[in-house]
Amino acid sequence: MTSIVEVATYVPGQVRLADHTAAVGLSSVELRRYERAFGYHTVAYAADQTETDILMGAAGKLQGLAGCEDRVRYVLRPRTVRWPSPYPLSALHEVREELGLGHAQAFALTEQACAGGLLAIDTAGALLRDDGDPDALALVLIGEKTAPNVAEFIPGMAVLGEATAAVLVAADGVRDRVLGYSASVLPVADSGLTLDPEAVKAFGAIYGDGLTAVIGGALSVAGLRPRDLALYLPHNVGRRLCLTTGAALGLSEDQVVTDTISENAHCWGADPFVNYQVARQLGRLAPGDRYLMTSVGLGATFAAMVLEH
Repeated sequence: MTSIVEVATYVPGQVRLADHTAAVGLSSVELRRYERAFGYHTVAYAADQTETDILMGAAGKLQGLAGCEDRVRYVLRPRTVRWPSPYPLSALHEVREELGLGHAQAFALTEQACAGGLLAIDTAGALLRDDGDPDALALVLIGEKTAPNVAEFIPGMAVLGEATAAVLVAADGVRDRVLGYSASVLPVADSGLTLDPEAVKAFGAIYGDGLTAVIGGALSVAGLRPRDLALYLPHNVGRRLCLTTGAALGLSEDQVVTDTISENAHCWGADPFVNYQVARQLGRLAPGDRYLMTSVGLGATFAAMVLEH
């Protein structure tokens, strides 16, 4: 059963959303909406750091990687922006070399946008099981650098930040085992990073049902019901929306981890893993607890994963 061996996260810096508005092009009305309705106050952002820097910021914290580099077979990089730099530049390969993982097979996963982080965990587990080596590991690098004017916010949906996560995955283990995973793609026309009003409306119309379906699918695979969940670790698309999803599952506000929404904004596919790290640091996950991670990406893509701590 796929297991998360270790999670490390990195926040490169934080700037006030109000100070960030000139860069992302928000009007004063839009700024108030993101602050009040979405709950954003600061954004995880560092103009002076490259994508390699922010990925290494997380990967360099992995305590279980040092001395075990030879066990890493795969390095996976889920992405929303397909081509962040011109060939042959690649943050993925730069990080792989810097970590001493030149022997590992490295590749990117696209087409599931911010839901790609959970897809990468599932894919890593499948690859490791096929290898048949119980000691083999995979490294998943999640999170992206925002680009001025094209990838700093999604109109009407989120402000994008640069927090990252590095996740070590094994084919089997005793902690943070994946009990169930479900994903789906519901096409929305013109759903790139620059959503037009019609695409925003279409995305909003399918959001609730799409997310509910994959949560139900993941719980079904796990053989659990919502009441069996101890915690919900959502993607940071807005505090109210996360709490509404949790309430629909019968969870209290205390069972929904929203601590990082106001601090980091929406950090691509890294959100659930950043929230996982916060939950552990605050002592909100106990051994044996079952918890839910979700992520939704443009496209529209929906993913949910149920794990046991």
